[in-house]
Amino acid sequence: MPMHAWVLDGGFGTEHLRWTKCEIPVPAAGQILVRLHAVSVNYRDVLIVEGSYNPRLSMPRILGSDGAGEVIAVGPDVDRFRVGDRVIGCFMQKWADGPLTDTAARSTLGADRDGTFAQYVLLEQAGAVPLPEDWDYASAATLPCAALTAWNALISGECRPGKTVLLLGTGGVSIFGLQLAKAMGARVLLLSGQEHKRERAAQLGADATANYHTVPEWDRWVREQTEGQGADIVLEVGGAGTLERSLRAVRRGGYIALIGVLAGRGTIDPMPILMKAVRLQGIFVGSRKMFEDMLVFLQQHRLRPVIDRRFPLPELPAALEAMRRGIHFGKIVLDIIPGVPG
Repeated sequence: MPMHAWVLDGGFGTEHLRWTKCEIPVPAAGQILVRLHAVSVNYRDVLIVEGSYNPRLSMPRILGSDGAGEVIAVGPDVDRFRVGDRVIGCFMQKWADGPLTDTAARSTLGADRDGTFAQYVLLEQAGAVPLPEDWDYASAATLPCAALTAWNALISGECRPGKTVLLLGTGGVSIFGLQLAKAMGARVLLLSGQEHKRERAAQLGADATANYHTVPEWDRWVREQTEGQGADIVLEVGGAGTLERSLRAVRRGGYIALIGVLAGRGTIDPMPILMKAVRLQGIFVGSRKMFEDMLVFLQQHRLRPVIDRRFPLPELPAALEAMRRGIHFGKIVLDIIPGVPG
């Protein structure tokens, strides 16, 4: 039986993104085959389709990095899962624990290997975590990239009571960052260009918000909110377009987690990093062990993701356009309806 999947083939651009039939993969030694029930969209997916994420992407490639579903077959030597188990896939299939390695970094779903925008996905048994019983598939599908990135950033920045965290925007990483940081006891400052999103962020616990359109020098606003000191932790999702101002907004000896490139790429003057003794760290999602630790924390604090909107999987182009335009608050989910190819 074939499956349907979103495949990028023959070039970049949405015109090369096709909803097509593929052979259902067969698990080899140490692998599991998962029937997906829900997947979620990340800005990375937009960049991949546009060709700016990896211009040398091997094609054809099934896109998508986040998904949750049910194990329907296992390969030889599989001892972590069995048929019928509910699981969540890990973004990097070869990063179980420890520091990031070249091998791990080259095992990403949806780029280095076929991903989750499909009815079925092949995972390494070491590249999946059990889905908690009280979680639905849609909520679980939002966790592998956005939630784990925010978790890794906050843990690396030693987030705790008394710390101030600055969040740029209201996408998946920022909203998970808001929820996690508040649960860790931190004070949260958040920027958004839309008033209704600021209101929703405040309802989720943001201590203060500002509109970066009406407050373009938002680094000054951050310092005003922190008695002139600056934020302890910044989750920098903008990239070169906002990093210079984030460097002004962070306190001396503070921490900036460099996560995304939503505001573009460019050159940065390194002097502020040096003069303020800022710790600037790239965050490339996280390991399976981090994922497992995060799940425990989410359960303890009864946290659930904010899902802004849902599409059926065949409507991926509409979901990508919503992501590209930044109209969402939190996560965008794609539901996979069994037996309905679209």
